[in-house]
Amino acid sequence: MTSRFPETGRFPEPYGQGSGANLADILERVLDKGVVIAGDIRINLLDIELLTIKLRLIVASVDKAKEMGIDWWETDPALSSRARRDELARENAELRERLARLEELELGRTQEEAP
Repeated sequence: MTSRFPETGRFPEPYGQGSGANLADILERVLDKGVVIAGDIRINLLDIELLTIKLRLIVASVDKAKEMGIDWWETDPALSSRARRDELARENAELRERLARLEELELGRTQEEAP
């Protein structure tokens, strides 16, 4: 009877082991260089486009993304406390402006009504 295993009685080494590249090395390389995956899905019926879905996926480190000019998370209030504060400050300024205009209108009306 022949065996698939070496005479040492051990199981064969898993795929990729011993090649020098482990998961951490691969992940480091991917994050350092970045990977872009892009694709479009189109659904047509009798040459009429019903639906188009554009998929874009970028896997990169934060530093690499910033180097590529991608920094949307810094301005998204849901992801950045600084962006949230900036949005609240802008909203507060707009509300103060509106309140000042309303108070001016009300003051003008009361002066017109005075005898």
